[in-house]
Amino acid sequence: MTITARTLPTADWFKSSYSNDDNGQCVEGAHLPGGTMAVRDSKNPGPAFVLTGGAWNTFVHALADGEL
Repeated sequence: MTITARTLPTADWFKSSYSNDDNGQCVEGAHLPGGTMAVRDSKNPGPAFVLTGGAWNTFVHALADGEL
């Protein structure tokens, strides 16, 4: 399946467990077909970053390791 702008509104978005409810600082994610991951700002849910599964894993591990 090709990921398009039309795919994102129908995705099953979830709020990050690290999001902050106090000031509306919310990050949402959605698992897409083929291991792809989409990430967006809940205050502006139109645009999203879409990453391959490998890129997402690299990003998450870099955050966990304090590299970013």
